[in-house]
Amino acid sequence: MSEKKLNIKLTRSLIGRPEKHRRVAQALGLKKMGDTVTHHASATIEGMARKISHLLTVEAV
Repeated sequence: MSEKKLNIKLTRSLIGRPEKHRRVAQALGLKKMGDTVTHHASATIEGMARKISHLLTVEAV
């Protein structure tokens, strides 16, 4: 049985965003607009994505 994964893409700029939002994006592996990463759908990753959901596009894989 395969684990659920999430494709997370940074669609909005981090310029002018609070430092906490920039740190969350960095922890997810997103550095600049257009960056895409794939993570296992754990509670930690989902919470981080929810925190900056207004900057991201998230798809289940």
